Amino acid sequence: MNRHRRTLTVCVFLCCVISAPAQDLAKMSRPEEAGFSAERLGRITQFFQSAVDKGAIPGAVLLVARNGKVVYRQAIGYQDREKKTPMKPDALFRIFSMTKPIATVAVMMLAEEGKIDVMAPVAQYLPEFKDVKVGVEKMDPAGGKPTLSLEAPARPMTVQDLLRHTSGMVYGPLGNSLVHQAYNQANLFDSSQTLAEFVTKLSKLPLAHQPGTVWEYGMSVDVLGRIVEVVSGMPFDRFIQERITNPLGMHDTEFYLTPSQALRMAKPQVDAATGKPPEFGKAGDFTKEKVKWFSGGGGLLSTASDYARFCQMLVNGGELDGVRLLSPKTLAVMTSDQVPPSASRVGMLQATQDLTPVPELGQSFGLGFAVRTQAGHSPVSGSIGDYFWAGAAGTYFWIDPEEKLYALMMLQMPFVEAGPYRRGLREIVYGALVR
Repeated sequence: MNRHRRTLTVCVFLCCVISAPAQDLAKMSRPEEAGFSAERLGRITQFFQSAVDKGAIPGAVLLVARNGKVVYRQAIGYQDREKKTPMKPDALFRIFSMTKPIATVAVMMLAEEGKIDVMAPVAQYLPEFKDVKVGVEKMDPAGGKPTLSLEAPARPMTVQDLLRHTSGMVYGPLGNSLVHQAYNQANLFDSSQTLAEFVTKLSKLPLAHQPGTVWEYGMSVDVLGRIVEVVSGMPFDRFIQERITNPLGMHDTEFYLTPSQALRMAKPQVDAATGKPPEFGKAGDFTKEKVKWFSGGGGLLSTASDYARFCQMLVNGGELDGVRLLSPKTLAVMTSDQVPPSASRVGMLQATQDLTPVPELGQSFGLGFAVRTQAGHSPVSGSIGDYFWAGAAGTYFWIDPEEKLYALMMLQMPFVEAGPYRRGLREIVYGALVR
């Protein structure tokens, strides 16, 4: 190894050690001890620093772990580019849909206790959905415009449908159908509503598809949050805190923030074309008094170190530091292909790119995660059985059980623009795994 390479190796190792906060899930490991090339892992820093220098991203916190040890962690760029605030390892990020795996773990914990039947109709827990209809578009011959016909579901929507996104519920902004339009008009993302109020509002809208027939990403996991409340007898935010985040030592993972935590929030940068931050980056109030809607689909904020503890629990088969949330068998079900073979898949197909759970990419969806089901089709590196998801503001994680590996990308930028960085991180990590 020449002098330059030795220097780079030492710098990568030192930056990982220096940035490791006291509440780490494990001591730092030399990358070589976990089968990584330290020099090749250093490409992560180069890749993301280059993007910061070009103004493509504000900054990021990246973390890679294998065999229970963190081998790479680095805070790069700016926590707030406009204020020139450097990114810190304990920066807080809006993780949006990376909330979903945490919410589905809550559901499966209650299933293990016999309190939720995954195959039961949703109406068994939420009677509001007893008379829900399916919206079918039909052309009005007189006016020549589509109209919405309401039909009875062929079978009830189940908890399993909510977990795997085959419920018929959608996200309004992700489509143009009459049902999508109805979702948009209903103000379903109102942060001042409670989960009970949200469910009442949603239950009056039609489903976009017959339950079980179509995989389409939507508001299913928000409904699961209300089921958790009804079954557990406690608010969803408290259940997550008392049963998941506190036991795992995830003390910075919340639906709302203290004033000191708010100072650590990572901010997206201003779009040079518009002179404005992206929509999700506009000033919001995350104080406890203001947040009423505890969105299981996308409401949590977290740090890289906190979410790493959640990932390590999953890698360990449902347990971390003597705290067991799930059994390995339950986790095996959650991370297997749950989409019916006959189901079609719509929505997000262009926007999600590498994340899309479609057979042509060798991927499907389990209970809370997308899952790689085949070795071929996807050009993105990984292993059969790895599972993953991302957030609307650029955050991303994946877990590779075969390699006992996971990686996290925490940044704040528009979702579609984050795609090259998700894929780049994957390729660099696997490119550094040399044994």
